[in-house]
Amino acid sequence: MGQDRGLESDGWTVHGDGTVLERRKIGPTVPRNRRRGRPFAVQSFRNAMSRVANRALLLLLVVPLIWTTTSCGQGAEPRPGLDAAEREVLMKDLFWLADDARNGRRAGSDDAAAVREWLVGRFAEAGYEARVMPFDLGNGIPGGNVMVAIPGKGGGEDVIVVTAHYDHVGVRNGAIYNGADDNASGTAALLALAAELAVSPPSHDVLLVALDAEEWGLLGAEAFVREPPVPLERIVLNVNMDMLGRSDAGELYAAGPGRYPELKGPLETVAARAPVRLLFGHDDPSHGRDDWTHQSDQGAFHAAGIPFVYFGVEDHEDYHRPTDDADRINPEFFAGAVETVLLAFDALDRLEFSPRVKG
Repeated sequence: MGQDRGLESDGWTVHGDGTVLERRKIGPTVPRNRRRGRPFAVQSFRNAMSRVANRALLLLLVVPLIWTTTSCGQGAEPRPGLDAAEREVLMKDLFWLADDARNGRRAGSDDAAAVREWLVGRFAEAGYEARVMPFDLGNGIPGGNVMVAIPGKGGGEDVIVVTAHYDHVGVRNGAIYNGADDNASGTAALLALAAELAVSPPSHDVLLVALDAEEWGLLGAEAFVREPPVPLERIVLNVNMDMLGRSDAGELYAAGPGRYPELKGPLETVAARAPVRLLFGHDDPSHGRDDWTHQSDQGAFHAAGIPFVYFGVEDHEDYHRPTDDADRINPEFFAGAVETVLLAFDALDRLEFSPRVKG
């Protein structure tokens, strides 16, 4: 967290500048309910991205969204938890990101560029062709988000964007700030979700985005929203993950339903069977700094009128300190938190985001 506190499926094709070319057919998919494979079983998804742009013009007349549960989600079998091999990969990814060799993953550094290259490779292991979306951090300093597009099997226009920032604060006064919880944990969780969706495709079109420069003031998220790869009107939800790795109380928060109450119902269902204690809060604007709405990357989406759910833990003694190291992560809680987020994503993906047209 910044501020204190990847039978037929439809693919997308885009120009290099992100504008839409056409929708095309690509290879086989796997029914969502359910086939599990190796932690990073390869699915033959090519670079996917976007629908015909003029269809999005219809959404320009849209007023606030209404959520209803899709019939295809009724009675579906709950997702099983992470198996031992998946947990091992999850921790391996976190340890790589939070290793001293990364020098704290400071935005604009060679180390951040190396992390982007690594993320492209890790997404490729899950069968995705990731795209680096460069942007300027200021004064010509390069930054970059890493994005994977996953076509939904529902054939609709709505897009869910799932985010986690991979940067941290670098080296200060000779001490490396490894940012294991903040936010190697969320980035590793994003890779776990990519692996899951490779063998169990989502209903909605999904963009998975590892964001840069959250610690510089949500700059990567703001760059994404400013120049989105799909028309902004198509993005119906942001799910953001920032700090999932440890909680002495065993508590994970879902912030956002306080501002978007239609999202709370499916998340309450998840909370009843989650492997960690899923709580709601930190999204009341009257609570000052205890309101997390603008304290991580979901803030940029909220500012653009896009509903969000933010998953994270409360601050701990190693928050934004050089002691936020990988060996301080609680593997059991971390795996449980990631399982909870996977359950929550599945529940949110089954929602139907129905626009209500003016007049």
